[in-house]
Amino acid sequence: MTESNGSAAQTRNEEMPDWEKRFRAPRVSLPDWAEDAPDHSLFVSNATGTYELYAWDRATGEQRQVTDRPNGTTDGVLSPDGRWVWWFDDKDGDEFGVWRRQPFEGGADELATPGLEASYPAGLALGRDGTAVVGRSTDEDGTTIHLSRPGEDPVEIYRHRESAGVGDLSHDGSLIAIEHTEHGDAMHSALRVLRPDGTSVADLDDTKGGTLELGLEILGFAPVEGDARLLIGHQRRGRWEPLVWDVSTGEETDLDLDLPGDVGAEWYPDGTGLLISHSFEARSELFHYDLATRELVRVPTPPGTVSGATARPDGSVEYLWSSAAEPSTVRSTTGRAVLDPPGMKSPGSVPVEDVWVEGPGGRIHALVQRPAGSTGPLPTVFDIHGGPTWHDSDSFAAGPAAWVDHGYAVVRVNYRGSTGYGRAWTDALKHRVGLIELEDIEAVRSWAITSGLADPSRLILTGGSWGGYLTLLGIGTQPDAWTLGIAAVPVADYVAAYHDEMEALKAMDRTLLGGTPEEVPERFEASSPLTYVDQVKAPVYISAGVNDPRCPIRQIDNYVKRLESRGAVHEVYRYDAGHGSLVVDERIKQVRLELDFAERHLPTT
Repeated sequence: MTESNGSAAQTRNEEMPDWEKRFRAPRVSLPDWAEDAPDHSLFVSNATGTYELYAWDRATGEQRQVTDRPNGTTDGVLSPDGRWVWWFDDKDGDEFGVWRRQPFEGGADELATPGLEASYPAGLALGRDGTAVVGRSTDEDGTTIHLSRPGEDPVEIYRHRESAGVGDLSHDGSLIAIEHTEHGDAMHSALRVLRPDGTSVADLDDTKGGTLELGLEILGFAPVEGDARLLIGHQRRGRWEPLVWDVSTGEETDLDLDLPGDVGAEWYPDGTGLLISHSFEARSELFHYDLATRELVRVPTPPGTVSGATARPDGSVEYLWSSAAEPSTVRSTTGRAVLDPPGMKSPGSVPVEDVWVEGPGGRIHALVQRPAGSTGPLPTVFDIHGGPTWHDSDSFAAGPAAWVDHGYAVVRVNYRGSTGYGRAWTDALKHRVGLIELEDIEAVRSWAITSGLADPSRLILTGGSWGGYLTLLGIGTQPDAWTLGIAAVPVADYVAAYHDEMEALKAMDRTLLGGTPEEVPERFEASSPLTYVDQVKAPVYISAGVNDPRCPIRQIDNYVKRLESRGAVHEVYRYDAGHGSLVVDERIKQVRLELDFAERHLPTT
């Protein structure tokens, strides 16, 4: 770069508003690393303006871009020997595609599993001998799992109409762990361990055939040759906790940790201990657990959220950390910098305040950000998270920070259905889908007004995915509560969405609503934004990806046509991607359109 070009770029950066810098600043994911070649790592970065996969040789320091696609790539994994980068190749974000692989040092991509047609992914596990266990999902076949060995045709080892997925492959390749929902409850998985020929070794089903709402999840086999211990998560005491299941003997070792929130875990590389991740009330922390002494020792991390962590062979821990006020960084317990992308640094934002509000189903936790030095009542954005089995946390988010920069208070609600507050809170989301969450959002909205935070004449309901769905449902069922609705990639017509969405989401909807639209039509009608579209008073902005398999475009078009037929104030932005965009320019464009819509339609004081 010449000096004049460099100075021009610096000037552009200085003139760029902070909200845009937060999206453009280069950032990286927590690096994954190959078990048998720890210096070979893989991470995701937006350094080129599009999120893509990067290979990193820690021994030499060399980094290179692996994928380069117009709509970006984030799904990738290293083979255990570190020789190959596997990545999932779909079309324009539709999530329907095939696995390809590329040599770690670079070279041409090749089809990773010849003989397997395109599908939605349902897990992948790679063995040391080149074996791949590939999970697939299609509308026609449901879930199938295949064993693919070098030079041989793939062999199907599992098939079921209900959703399932590959969890892990044991260190020696002799055992395959899968999660499945053959009992029909897509929110609570059971476990099965198979041999490579597809015969069953062991089963674990806390649902007792679908009669109990208790889930299990696979956290990984012990990273030791010949070791049949499988680390799993369970909900037997009302929250997620880990235990060690010896598949060969059936013995279960319950950790019974004295921690109040959800607890996850992964193995230390020598198999003698566990890296514990503890999430409680929108924050998280790490611990080391010694399996022999049962001693739990805190791994020092700053207050905030650890969104990923991994234990390295030298015993150190690398983790991706952020808070609402401070952008994400990849840190290490050694004190050394792990990955510090060059270029513009992201500006920070304001910290969150915790609010607890009494609601119809119990205390509701909300996170509030307001412009520094501001006093209410303020124009307020209720930014509703997706999932729905997810939760907002004290972590850095460029979207809410953009609203704060423009003078808005931002409220994020961990409604019933959110994770991180116990199994009962998450599982409360049944049958009256959408309406339950909105009861909690309404309780927090009332608090925001009576506390003096929010101006009741300037309230925006917004969110993406499930948050976009709740936005459209909210402005229809609570038409006098909201001034504007801004919905990204939403469910808008629940019946049409069900028929068009990917198979795994159909299974989830059957679990949430108790059946198909034909079996429980009254529940789908009660939970569909389309049912209430004629009651909408607020101006509505909708953005949607035309290739979205999760919230398909046809059902959004159905809703928009109803708005058009009654002359309702609305704007629609369609873009060429799937369930959101991995292109920074596109994301900035969408935020700019949302901010502009609010500026034009929100009343001034």
